Amino acid sequence: MTNGKAHLQSQVGLYAVAAALRLSLFVFFPSLPGLLADRVEVSTPVNSFKRFLEGLYLYNHNVSAYDGGVYHQAPLLLPLFSVLPDPQAWPVFTYLLYIGIDLLSAHALSRISDSGEAASSRLYTSGRKDRRWSGLIVAALFLFNPYTIATCLGRPTSVFTTCAILHAIAEAVDAKPMTAFILLSFAAYLSMYPILLLPPLLLLAYDRQLPFNRDSKLPVFAATGVGIVVGCITLLLMISYLLTGSWEFLWSTYGIQLTLNDLAPNAGLWWYFFIEMFDSFRSFFLAVFWLHLASYVGGLTIRIRTQPLTVITLLLGLFGIFKPYPSIADTSIFFGLIPLFRHLFPLMRYNFVIAAAMLYGSFLGPTFYHLWIYAGSGNANFFYAITLVWSLGQSLLVSDLTFAALRDEWEVERPEMVGKEIKQI
Repeated sequence: MTNGKAHLQSQVGLYAVAAALRLSLFVFFPSLPGLLADRVEVSTPVNSFKRFLEGLYLYNHNVSAYDGGVYHQAPLLLPLFSVLPDPQAWPVFTYLLYIGIDLLSAHALSRISDSGEAASSRLYTSGRKDRRWSGLIVAALFLFNPYTIATCLGRPTSVFTTCAILHAIAEAVDAKPMTAFILLSFAAYLSMYPILLLPPLLLLAYDRQLPFNRDSKLPVFAATGVGIVVGCITLLLMISYLLTGSWEFLWSTYGIQLTLNDLAPNAGLWWYFFIEMFDSFRSFFLAVFWLHLASYVGGLTIRIRTQPLTVITLLLGLFGIFKPYPSIADTSIFFGLIPLFRHLFPLMRYNFVIAAAMLYGSFLGPTFYHLWIYAGSGNANFFYAITLVWSLGQSLLVSDLTFAALRDEWEVERPEMVGKEIKQI
């Protein structure tokens, strides 16, 4: 009882400090939120807060938010913000909403960590499972991550997707599959790409609920889960249709991601490639890029079937590299899940190179963008080159974590090989 009370007090204290830090930055540096909202690393055409405000203005004046060709976000976000006071006249309410979303995301991470799923699943238990951080530490690493703080201050709508994904995982590890599928549906409705997380989430939810429902069969469970997701997304789309009065939002919200019509610079790999692309090849390479992104789902889910949470983490890292409009919000959720795998850190090989590449990209990205757009002493190659370095750092982290997970699995299967060097022949 005493330990539980102390843990609760520590948790409340952590959340209070994190909230106070964010609120202080909002209040004492009033120009900072606007500055970050303009940054291409934080805001993209599909999550920008400033674009959202334009859509909200049209919605509040009984005009379709999609008429201006600027708003590319989910329709149901509009009534949520319309009940708040005007974000421009009374921004503090919007600040509090975003701070609350960050705290909810951290709480979900804490629940995932405390479940122990990362190191000990139904089909696999790591020999290093005792090397783990508490949920409090994992939540703290997320809340005080500079990328998470910058995302909160920049107020992209990606934070709602992040919160929904993390709570879907948390509900799955708590053996509440229906709630997990509903939350994943909401995340997919907001950003589309989270639907690719459905296969590993199905396996995670199945494994966690099996001890309480031993008669459950995976094919039936999977069909039920897919049915729930399809039904929930259909319901959300129907409500959106009733709200907007047309199906125009489908093209503006999801079509722009599928076709990449807006080639505004961002931290990803697509925009520059398609700027240089001849129109005759555009459709082919769009299909190739999307196929490339989707192809990781099946391979990772099948190969690391025994560790579905690892698969979800790796996929989130890959989405942050290869989705059409990535931002540091995608990096922050990936970095938030990495501490769950404390037991794999000794097996990772490129920690220094990864850290150097990420720091290099973080500091020089804004510099090169300024040289290109404002100083006029550079061109698009400057900024794209640094986004390649940024993507390289994330790619190394994803591949190194994959290696560590497979090496840990191999050492469990062959204990005599623990600590021995592996050479590729």
